Amino acid sequence: MQIRTSEPDSSLSCSVVVATHDSERWNELIEVVAALERQTIPPHEVVVVVDHNPPLLEQARRELSANVVPNDRVPGLGGARNSGVAASTGAIVAFIDDDAHPDPDWLERLVEGYDDPRVAGVGGAIEPRWQPARPPWFPSEFDWVVGCSYVGLPEGRSFVRNLIGCNMSFRREVLERLGGFRLGYGCDETEFCIRLVQQDPQARLLYQPAARVNHLVPSARLRWRRFISRCYFEGGSKAVVARLVGPRDGLASERAYALRVLPRAVVRGVASCLREGNRAGAERALTVVAGFAATSAGFLIGSVQVRRAAAARGWIEP
Repeated sequence: MQIRTSEPDSSLSCSVVVATHDSERWNELIEVVAALERQTIPPHEVVVVVDHNPPLLEQARRELSANVVPNDRVPGLGGARNSGVAASTGAIVAFIDDDAHPDPDWLERLVEGYDDPRVAGVGGAIEPRWQPARPPWFPSEFDWVVGCSYVGLPEGRSFVRNLIGCNMSFRREVLERLGGFRLGYGCDETEFCIRLVQQDPQARLLYQPAARVNHLVPSARLRWRRFISRCYFEGGSKAVVARLVGPRDGLASERAYALRVLPRAVVRGVASCLREGNRAGAERALTVVAGFAATSAGFLIGSVQVRRAAAARGWIEP
Protein backbone atom coordinates (compact mmCIF):
# COMPACT_ATOMS: atom_id res chain seq x y z
CA MET A 1 0.00 0.00 0.00
CA GLN A 2 1.45 3.36 -1.01
CA ILE A 3 1.18 6.05 1.63
CA ARG A 4 2.11 9.65 1.04
CA THR A 5 5.09 10.95 3.01
CA SER A 6 6.14 14.50 3.81
CA GLU A 7 7.83 16.61 6.42
CA PRO A 8 6.00 16.67 9.77
CA ASP A 9 3.68 19.59 10.43
CA SER A 10 5.32 21.44 13.32
CA SER A 11 2.09 23.37 13.92
CA LEU A 12 0.50 20.22 15.36
CA SER A 13 1.11 20.41 19.10
CA CYS A 14 1.53 16.96 20.65
CA SER A 15 0.95 16.11 24.29
CA VAL A 16 2.45 12.87 25.60
CA VAL A 17 0.60 10.85 28.24
CA VAL A 18 2.59 8.40 30.37
CA ALA A 19 0.49 6.05 32.49
CA THR A 20 2.14 4.57 35.58
CA HIS A 21 1.02 2.59 38.60
CA ASP A 22 3.90 0.51 39.95
CA SER A 23 6.40 2.13 42.30
CA GLU A 24 8.92 -0.55 41.31
CA ARG A 25 9.13 1.09 37.88
CA TRP A 26 10.26 4.44 39.26
CA ASN A 27 13.66 4.38 37.57
CA GLU A 28 12.09 3.46 34.24
CA LEU A 29 9.57 6.29 34.62
CA ILE A 30 12.39 8.79 35.17
CA GLU A 31 14.13 7.52 32.03
CA VAL A 32 10.96 7.87 29.94
CA VAL A 33 10.35 11.47 31.03
CA ALA A 34 14.00 12.35 30.36
CA ALA A 35 13.86 10.74 26.90
CA LEU A 36 10.74 12.73 26.05
CA GLU A 37 12.55 15.94 26.91
CA ARG A 38 15.25 15.03 24.36
CA GLN A 39 12.93 14.44 21.40
CA THR A 40 13.82 16.00 18.04
CA ILE A 41 10.38 17.62 18.16
CA PRO A 42 9.76 18.66 21.78
CA PRO A 43 6.37 17.60 23.15
CA HIS A 44 3.85 20.31 23.84
CA GLU A 45 3.67 18.84 27.35
CA VAL A 46 4.26 15.61 29.22
CA VAL A 47 1.40 14.38 31.41
CA VAL A 48 2.19 11.59 33.87
CA VAL A 49 -0.94 9.84 35.11
CA VAL A 50 -0.57 7.85 38.33
CA ASP A 51 -3.11 5.05 38.50
CA HIS A 52 -4.47 4.83 42.06
CA ASN A 53 -1.13 4.84 43.91
CA PRO A 54 -1.08 7.86 46.30
CA PRO A 55 2.56 7.45 47.48
CA LEU A 56 3.77 7.27 43.88
CA LEU A 57 1.64 10.28 42.99
CA GLU A 58 3.27 12.38 45.70
CA GLN A 59 6.77 11.26 44.75
CA ALA A 60 6.16 11.98 41.07
CA ARG A 61 4.81 15.44 41.83
CA ARG A 62 7.91 16.24 43.88
CA GLU A 63 10.55 14.90 41.53
CA LEU A 64 9.36 14.88 37.91
CA SER A 65 9.46 17.81 35.49
CA ALA A 66 6.03 16.97 34.11
CA ASN A 67 2.37 17.61 34.77
CA VAL A 68 1.56 14.81 37.22
CA VAL A 69 -2.11 13.98 37.76
CA PRO A 70 -4.05 11.10 39.35
CA ASN A 71 -6.24 8.70 37.43
CA ASP A 72 -9.68 9.84 38.55
CA ARG A 73 -11.46 7.38 36.26
CA VAL A 74 -11.83 3.60 36.31
CA PRO A 75 -8.59 1.89 37.41
CA GLY A 76 -6.39 0.55 34.63
CA LEU A 77 -4.75 1.81 31.48
CA GLY A 78 -7.97 2.91 29.79
CA GLY A 79 -8.99 5.09 32.71
CA ALA A 80 -5.46 6.45 33.13
CA ARG A 81 -5.30 7.38 29.46
CA ASN A 82 -8.68 9.11 29.67
CA SER A 83 -7.43 11.09 32.68
CA GLY A 84 -4.34 12.05 30.70
CA VAL A 85 -6.41 13.25 27.77
CA ALA A 86 -8.53 15.39 30.10
CA ALA A 87 -5.40 16.96 31.63
CA SER A 88 -3.66 17.67 28.31
CA THR A 89 -4.16 20.37 25.71
CA GLY A 90 -2.25 19.34 22.56
CA ALA A 91 -3.94 18.84 19.19
CA ILE A 92 -2.41 15.36 19.12
CA VAL A 93 -2.23 13.09 22.18
CA ALA A 94 0.44 10.39 22.18
CA PHE A 95 0.58 7.51 24.64
CA ILE A 96 3.59 5.59 25.93
CA ASP A 97 4.06 3.18 28.84
CA ASP A 98 6.27 3.91 31.83
CA ASP A 99 8.65 1.07 30.93
CA ALA A 100 9.07 1.98 27.24
CA HIS A 101 12.00 4.06 25.99
CA PRO A 102 11.34 6.13 22.83
CA ASP A 103 13.87 6.69 20.07
CA PRO A 104 14.95 10.36 19.84
CA ASP A 105 12.79 10.94 16.75
CA TRP A 106 9.78 8.97 18.04
CA LEU A 107 7.46 11.94 18.33
CA GLU A 108 8.61 13.40 15.02
CA ARG A 109 7.79 10.16 13.20
CA LEU A 110 4.35 9.99 14.80
CA VAL A 111 3.45 13.59 13.99
CA GLU A 112 4.50 13.37 10.34
CA GLY A 113 1.70 10.87 9.71
CA TYR A 114 -0.92 13.54 10.40
CA ASP A 115 -0.05 15.37 7.19
CA ASP A 116 -2.77 13.19 5.66
CA PRO A 117 -6.12 14.63 6.85
CA ARG A 118 -7.70 11.17 6.75
CA VAL A 119 -5.36 9.91 9.45
CA ALA A 120 -7.04 9.88 12.86
CA GLY A 121 -4.27 8.03 14.68
CA VAL A 122 -0.64 7.02 14.24
CA GLY A 123 1.23 4.28 16.07
CA GLY A 124 4.67 2.77 15.83
CA ALA A 125 6.81 -0.28 16.43
CA ILE A 126 7.48 -1.65 19.91
CA GLU A 127 10.76 -3.53 20.17
CA PRO A 128 11.22 -5.84 23.15
CA ARG A 129 14.15 -5.06 25.46
CA TRP A 130 14.66 -8.51 26.95
CA GLN A 131 16.17 -8.91 30.41
CA PRO A 132 18.26 -10.93 30.27
CA ALA A 133 17.43 -12.36 26.80
CA ARG A 134 14.59 -13.80 24.73
CA PRO A 135 13.94 -17.39 25.85
CA PRO A 136 14.58 -19.85 22.99
CA TRP A 137 11.03 -21.18 23.28
CA PHE A 138 9.36 -17.72 22.97
CA PRO A 139 8.05 -17.28 19.38
CA SER A 140 8.18 -13.80 17.87
CA GLU A 141 4.61 -14.30 16.62
CA PHE A 142 3.55 -13.99 20.27
CA ASP A 143 5.48 -10.87 21.23
CA TRP A 144 2.07 -9.25 21.76
CA VAL A 145 1.98 -11.23 25.02
CA VAL A 146 4.64 -8.84 26.37
CA GLY A 147 3.08 -5.77 24.72
CA CYS A 148 5.39 -5.60 21.70
CA SER A 149 5.16 -5.70 17.93
CA TYR A 150 4.97 -9.23 16.57
CA VAL A 151 5.43 -11.21 13.38
CA GLY A 152 2.24 -10.67 11.40
CA LEU A 153 2.25 -6.88 11.56
CA PRO A 154 3.19 -4.92 8.41
CA GLU A 155 6.90 -4.36 7.90
CA GLY A 156 6.46 -0.85 6.46
CA ARG A 157 4.10 2.11 6.73
CA SER A 158 0.58 0.78 6.37
CA PHE A 159 -2.99 1.47 7.34
CA VAL A 160 -4.10 -0.99 10.04
CA ARG A 161 -7.20 -1.90 12.00
CA ASN A 162 -5.80 -0.91 15.38
CA LEU A 163 -2.73 0.53 17.03
CA ILE A 164 -0.85 -0.88 20.04
CA GLY A 165 -1.30 0.95 23.34
CA CYS A 166 2.35 1.28 24.32
CA ASN A 167 3.07 3.39 21.23
CA MET A 168 0.12 5.24 19.71
CA SER A 169 -1.36 8.68 19.18
CA PHE A 170 -4.68 10.21 18.13
CA ARG A 171 -6.11 13.56 17.17
CA ARG A 172 -7.64 15.17 20.24
CA GLU A 173 -10.93 15.84 18.48
CA VAL A 174 -11.29 12.11 17.82
CA LEU A 175 -10.60 11.15 21.43
CA GLU A 176 -13.12 13.70 22.70
CA ARG A 177 -15.79 12.89 20.13
CA LEU A 178 -15.71 9.17 20.92
CA GLY A 179 -15.55 9.66 24.69
CA GLY A 180 -12.15 8.02 25.08
CA PHE A 181 -11.35 4.45 26.04
CA ARG A 182 -14.09 2.19 27.42
CA LEU A 183 -12.07 -0.66 28.92
CA GLY A 184 -9.75 -0.33 31.86
CA TYR A 185 -7.73 -3.48 31.18
CA GLY A 186 -7.12 -5.55 28.07
CA CYS A 187 -7.62 -4.41 24.47
CA ASP A 188 -8.79 -0.92 25.43
CA GLU A 189 -6.96 0.52 22.42
CA THR A 190 -8.27 -2.19 20.08
CA GLU A 191 -11.88 -1.50 21.00
CA PHE A 192 -11.33 2.26 20.65
CA CYS A 193 -9.72 1.95 17.22
CA ILE A 194 -12.47 -0.28 15.86
CA ARG A 195 -15.17 2.00 17.26
CA LEU A 196 -13.41 5.00 15.71
CA VAL A 197 -13.52 3.56 12.19
CA GLN A 198 -17.04 2.24 12.63
CA GLN A 199 -18.22 5.76 13.41
CA ASP A 200 -16.12 7.33 10.65
CA PRO A 201 -15.40 4.84 7.83
CA GLN A 202 -13.20 7.42 6.06
CA ALA A 203 -10.81 7.61 9.01
CA ARG A 204 -7.46 5.86 8.78
CA LEU A 205 -5.07 4.48 11.38
CA LEU A 206 -1.45 4.54 10.32
CA TYR A 207 1.22 2.11 11.49
CA GLN A 208 4.62 3.80 11.19
CA PRO A 209 7.36 1.37 12.29
CA ALA A 210 9.97 4.14 12.15
CA ALA A 211 8.31 5.62 15.25
CA ARG A 212 9.96 3.16 17.59
CA VAL A 213 10.03 2.53 21.31
CA ASN A 214 11.93 -0.15 23.23
CA HIS A 215 9.74 -1.93 25.77
CA LEU A 216 11.32 -3.47 28.85
CA VAL A 217 10.53 -7.17 29.23
CA PRO A 218 11.87 -8.37 32.62
CA SER A 219 12.51 -11.99 33.44
CA ALA A 220 9.33 -12.20 35.55
CA ARG A 221 7.28 -11.94 32.33
CA LEU A 222 9.19 -14.76 30.63
CA ARG A 223 7.81 -17.75 32.49
CA TRP A 224 5.75 -20.38 30.71
CA ARG A 225 2.87 -20.13 33.17
CA ARG A 226 2.63 -16.37 32.73
CA PHE A 227 2.74 -16.77 28.96
CA ILE A 228 -0.26 -19.10 29.05
CA SER A 229 -2.20 -16.92 31.51
CA ARG A 230 -1.65 -13.82 29.36
CA CYS A 231 -2.86 -15.66 26.28
CA TYR A 232 -5.96 -16.78 28.17
CA PHE A 233 -6.65 -13.24 29.43
CA GLU A 234 -6.17 -11.81 25.94
CA GLY A 235 -8.68 -14.31 24.59
CA GLY A 236 -11.22 -13.13 27.14
CA SER A 237 -10.49 -9.53 26.18
CA LYS A 238 -11.14 -10.35 22.53
CA ALA A 239 -14.50 -11.82 23.54
CA VAL A 240 -15.42 -8.55 25.24
CA VAL A 241 -14.29 -6.48 22.26
CA ALA A 242 -16.27 -8.71 19.88
CA ARG A 243 -19.38 -8.17 21.99
CA LEU A 244 -18.88 -4.39 22.13
CA VAL A 245 -18.07 -3.73 18.46
CA GLY A 246 -19.40 -6.87 16.76
CA PRO A 247 -17.58 -10.10 15.85
CA ARG A 248 -16.93 -9.21 12.20
CA ASP A 249 -14.81 -6.13 12.99
CA GLY A 250 -13.71 -7.34 16.40
CA LEU A 251 -12.07 -10.50 15.05
CA ALA A 252 -11.07 -9.57 11.49
CA SER A 253 -7.33 -9.27 12.14
CA GLU A 254 -7.33 -12.25 14.49
CA ARG A 255 -8.79 -14.55 11.81
CA ALA A 256 -5.99 -13.72 9.37
CA TYR A 257 -3.40 -14.10 12.12
CA ALA A 258 -4.72 -17.52 13.18
CA LEU A 259 -5.14 -18.85 9.63
CA ARG A 260 -1.91 -17.55 8.09
CA VAL A 261 0.70 -16.41 10.58
CA LEU A 262 0.46 -19.15 13.21
CA PRO A 263 0.51 -22.17 10.84
CA ARG A 264 3.65 -20.78 9.19
CA ALA A 265 5.23 -20.38 12.61
CA VAL A 266 4.55 -24.02 13.49
CA VAL A 267 5.96 -25.22 10.17
CA ARG A 268 9.12 -23.12 10.60
CA GLY A 269 9.67 -24.42 14.10
CA VAL A 270 9.22 -28.07 13.16
CA ALA A 271 11.38 -27.68 10.05
CA SER A 272 14.16 -26.09 12.11
CA CYS A 273 14.04 -29.02 14.50
CA LEU A 274 14.10 -31.67 11.76
CA ARG A 275 16.70 -30.08 9.49
CA GLU A 276 19.06 -28.61 12.06
CA GLY A 277 18.34 -30.67 15.13
CA ASN A 278 17.29 -27.44 16.78
CA ARG A 279 15.29 -28.34 19.88
CA ALA A 280 14.27 -24.71 20.34
CA GLY A 281 12.42 -24.88 17.02
CA ALA A 282 10.21 -27.67 18.34
CA GLU A 283 9.69 -25.75 21.58
CA ARG A 284 8.57 -22.66 19.66
CA ALA A 285 6.17 -24.73 17.57
CA LEU A 286 4.70 -26.25 20.72
CA THR A 287 4.42 -22.80 22.31
CA VAL A 288 2.52 -21.48 19.29
CA VAL A 289 0.01 -24.33 19.57
CA ALA A 290 -0.33 -23.93 23.34
CA GLY A 291 -0.65 -20.14 23.08
CA PHE A 292 -3.36 -20.40 20.45
CA ALA A 293 -5.21 -23.02 22.52
CA ALA A 294 -5.07 -20.84 25.66
CA THR A 295 -6.23 -17.76 23.74
CA SER A 296 -9.08 -19.71 22.16
CA ALA A 297 -10.13 -21.09 25.55
CA GLY A 298 -10.13 -17.59 27.00
CA PHE A 299 -12.25 -16.36 24.10
CA LEU A 300 -14.78 -19.18 24.38
CA ILE A 301 -15.20 -18.84 28.15
CA GLY A 302 -15.25 -15.06 27.89
CA SER A 303 -17.98 -15.28 25.25
CA VAL A 304 -20.12 -17.46 27.51
CA GLN A 305 -19.47 -15.30 30.58
CA VAL A 306 -19.13 -12.00 28.76
CA ARG A 307 -20.54 -9.79 31.53
CA ARG A 308 -18.12 -11.23 34.04
CA ALA A 309 -15.24 -10.94 31.58
CA ALA A 310 -16.17 -7.34 30.80
CA ALA A 311 -16.36 -6.41 34.48
CA ALA A 312 -12.90 -7.93 35.04
CA ARG A 313 -11.61 -5.59 32.33
CA GLY A 314 -13.08 -2.43 33.80
CA TRP A 315 -16.20 -2.20 31.64
CA ILE A 316 -19.19 -0.67 33.38
CA GLU A 317 -22.29 -1.10 31.26
CA PRO A 318 -24.18 2.18 30.89
